[in-house]
Amino acid sequence: MAEPMRVAMTLEQCWHRVPGGTAVATLELARALTRRDGLELVGVAAKHAREPDAAWRPPVPVAHLPLPRLALYEAWHRLRRPGVERATGPVDVIHATAMPVPPRSAPLVLTMHDLAFLKDPAHFTRRGNSFFRRGLELALKDADLVLCPSRATMSDCLEAGFDEQRLRLVPHGVVIQAVGDSDVARIRAQHDLDRDYVLWTGTVEPRKNLPGLLRAWGQLEANADLVLVGPQGWNEDLDKHIGGARERVRVLGWLPQRDLAPIYAGATAFCYPSFTEGFGLPVLEAMAQSTPVITSSGTSTEEIAEGAGLLVDPNDPASIADALGRVLNDNELAAQLARKGRERAETYTWDGAAEKTLAAYREVAWRK
Repeated sequence: MAEPMRVAMTLEQCWHRVPGGTAVATLELARALTRRDGLELVGVAAKHAREPDAAWRPPVPVAHLPLPRLALYEAWHRLRRPGVERATGPVDVIHATAMPVPPRSAPLVLTMHDLAFLKDPAHFTRRGNSFFRRGLELALKDADLVLCPSRATMSDCLEAGFDEQRLRLVPHGVVIQAVGDSDVARIRAQHDLDRDYVLWTGTVEPRKNLPGLLRAWGQLEANADLVLVGPQGWNEDLDKHIGGARERVRVLGWLPQRDLAPIYAGATAFCYPSFTEGFGLPVLEAMAQSTPVITSSGTSTEEIAEGAGLLVDPNDPASIADALGRVLNDNELAAQLARKGRERAETYTWDGAAEKTLAAYREVAWRK
């Protein structure tokens, strides 16, 4: 029997203060890859004094390099060392699952979640912009294949200078969790959600367009609350934007992963009018719970919600408010969106993503 292909996968985002959607996607992909034959997967991370929180614990063994995160990222991006093999031993492929780009000491596959920092640098910190631009420069130089979760991200990669032959479309999947009435009742009681509610989830940061959503909510007369779920990120003063709508807005902050499916399932609608996304996992998570979706046109979430959600202009609060009013006031439309959204979500699987990713590994490994 042939030796399994050995792949080193970067998993440092599991230790981030705000792991976010990239960590969710990477961990679910890793779980699906462990179910594939002929593959040995080993994680790579910086030096840490403790394990990540249980919700973010990798499903594969993790080898640690001798530098803490910031020093490791700086060494990788400026000095192009240490190689991942210092921790993992020999590997056939390196998979960089985010923009920290390790040295190409073996064929390199990179997941490009998005290039939002090129579209509007003001949405990111100065340090973030510098880090992402250096990562892009290294990806252009060293990545054998670049995996893109959406056609929108593929288009952005082409515009950024990647050759089309190096790009592969690998959409993310979604875990469709069974949620019962008791689960929804528990989450409602836990957070005193007595009325119907429109849900938003994500990290609080400028490109998520929370000011636009809040302005739209302020224009709408509805016997419902707007519920915001997610950790504080950067460059956004949420309290300032809530303003006079405070009585109709509930800010729940970060919730554990186990509570997300019930809070999606209990929502009357999910509204995600982001300016730009590389994929938009929250949209897919909402559709998986049969929750009607309202999201932005002109970005990757339009691909996910194609034919199964209402599309709005994220730059126009009136457009967002109109779509919200339609869903809240038209039960037939809401039911139709719920049904179509669930059907569409069922076509996005992590096993499908893993098969495409494994094909990319094999493609570059055979080039050695």
